[in-house]
Amino acid sequence: MAMQKSSSGSALGPGGLDLSQAFFRSIMNAAPSSPTKRHSKISVVGAGNVGMAIAQTILTQDLTDELVLVDEIPDKVRGEMLDLQHAAAFLPRTRIQASTEYSVTEGSDLCIVTAGARQMNGESRLNLLQRNVTLFKKIIPPLVGYSPHTILLIVSNPVDVLTYVAWKLSGFPSNRVIGSGTNLDSSRFRFLIADHLDVNAQDVQAYIVGEHGDSSVALWSSISVGGVPVLSFLENQQIAYEKEMLEKIHKQVVHSAYEVISLKGYTSWAIGYSVANLARTILRDQRRVHPVSVLAKGFYHIHGGDVFLSLPAQIGRGGVLGVTNVHLTQEETQKLRDSATTILHLQNQLHI
Repeated sequence: MAMQKSSSGSALGPGGLDLSQAFFRSIMNAAPSSPTKRHSKISVVGAGNVGMAIAQTILTQDLTDELVLVDEIPDKVRGEMLDLQHAAAFLPRTRIQASTEYSVTEGSDLCIVTAGARQMNGESRLNLLQRNVTLFKKIIPPLVGYSPHTILLIVSNPVDVLTYVAWKLSGFPSNRVIGSGTNLDSSRFRFLIADHLDVNAQDVQAYIVGEHGDSSVALWSSISVGGVPVLSFLENQQIAYEKEMLEKIHKQVVHSAYEVISLKGYTSWAIGYSVANLARTILRDQRRVHPVSVLAKGFYHIHGGDVFLSLPAQIGRGGVLGVTNVHLTQEETQKLRDSATTILHLQNQLHI
């Protein structure tokens, strides 16, 4: 059942008479709207904590003209739609729709998938993943059917494998299927480095790559603050540092999500800002570099199969525009290849 936005207030006259013509006086000899005007539309699949944090951030940052929510629970998704609509006086003008049916997503520029099965007590990671594959078979085909030119942005976990699944199910070229990957991990990494050095996190350039998970790789060799390579600077100034401290910071990044979940039950706000940040770069063609999950085969000596994992990639209106040639040490390259192997091992056990 589709749940559209409430009727226009201009139809408040007797018998539903449209009052807009009486309320506003027409401009003489007005030209029609420009045919080049761009109307943007974002659809978010999954109205849970993550999906709604993304939707709310997209609205407050004025990133789209139309926002669509899709969820399998009718009352839940209608309630979320109404709650957002009632904030219209405090937000940029955005048309908000909600439905349990995918037809409402037609013509979307960007489809963000956050829906996923919950892990049951004692359930293996592989069984959970297979249930998510089954769920994606119900989500991805109708999305691409109604929006054949859209970009798919996958947020559901495990994000790297599910981005691969979405790519396979969609039939899209790989540049139009992106996983949120380690974009948030890298933000956490930048925050921790900035906290240690007492600087602004926006002045820190640092990437976490590979799997969004335990086998992720911190690219210490390319970290810079204010344009100054950190490790090279310390070595040139003969300032000692302990590798164990670097590993401790990386472990904090990996376990930070678990800490948030243990404290409040779920993560939402940080991933909401992270995904809205990606949406801005894509829809406004900002061509920024983000560590996101992309088809990695052939990059950084990654071979052995089609695997999605996070690499620093330039993204824009066309999706993934290219992968950055960041210099990696031999150790970092090997860890990245090991991360790819970890994902492939899990991926090869799936039935798609």
